[in-house]
Amino acid sequence: MPRTAMRLRRWAVTAVLGTLLAGCGTGGPAPDAADGGGAGKGGGARTGTDVRPIEAATRITDAKGVTVSLEKPPEKIVCLVALCDDMLTELGMTPAATNSGLLAHPEFLGKEKAAAIPVVPGGFLSPEAEAILSHRPDLVIGLEDTHGKLAPALEGATTFWPVQPGSWQDSVAYLRDLAALSGRTEQGERAEKTFRTRLAEAERNRSDKTSLIIFGSDENFGVATPETDVAAGLFPKLSAYPWKSRGVDGSYSLEEILARDVDVLFVETLSFGGEDGKLSEKLADNPLWARIPAVEQGKVVEVDPEVWAKGRGTRSLGIVLDEATAALR
Repeated sequence: MPRTAMRLRRWAVTAVLGTLLAGCGTGGPAPDAADGGGAGKGGGARTGTDVRPIEAATRITDAKGVTVSLEKPPEKIVCLVALCDDMLTELGMTPAATNSGLLAHPEFLGKEKAAAIPVVPGGFLSPEAEAILSHRPDLVIGLEDTHGKLAPALEGATTFWPVQPGSWQDSVAYLRDLAALSGRTEQGERAEKTFRTRLAEAERNRSDKTSLIIFGSDENFGVATPETDVAAGLFPKLSAYPWKSRGVDGSYSLEEILARDVDVLFVETLSFGGEDGKLSEKLADNPLWARIPAVEQGKVVEVDPEVWAKGRGTRSLGIVLDEATAALR
């Protein structure tokens, strides 16, 4: 699969296939004490459910070493990445503006309320700095490798926080940092506790089935791997997930997937402009597709890419856990 098409799945969907992804996952920090306590079958250390207290702060240094300093808790936050929308929802806040469709999901604001949130023009890759500043934000949150180029245009008018989540631990750490900055410490602790509890429960009931997440808009599909994808990083805790990253220049063929006897197949259809139709329906034209056990058994699950591909926060990942464990029973 082309380099840009591999990048597509990892970070966000934009208008053109091949320019969707702006960067690759780097893996998260080592699990903290709450994630230890014995080896989980196929999924590393078992997930702990204890949550450390969060203290309000005007200055934090995040898991990637980025320092954010504010004079007061932010009230107007512009989201350039769906992780931001996810965190704000968990903290009981809404963005001053966004360029993500995540909030329309019923587990977030729903379509009607989400429609009232202003949209930042320019799309995911090129949000307009002037439009961002028109909302007079106290804080702007975007992806480091995609939106970092905006920093000079925003400097002096607002604070820009570049994030780069590579694992669910990163997502939790970013949530805790934003909870500290916003003073919504109880909400942050509660959201983290809820997610950890769901993950621990899913891990205790790990399936012996083999699963797979694929993404794409047509027959040029990609495989989501734990090294490069936050949602896929959960799957070794949920089931057998024998898929490893081959870098931006490599992916898996249908022949290889067929050989792995996939029992449950999750499909993210990425649509662009006038394109329509589900990826699973397009792949059905390939005779190898019909021979995959998941296809034969009717265990192909089309999922919402706004949540599975772009959300990457604790609420989105909780939805992924619920949908995945239901399908893997």
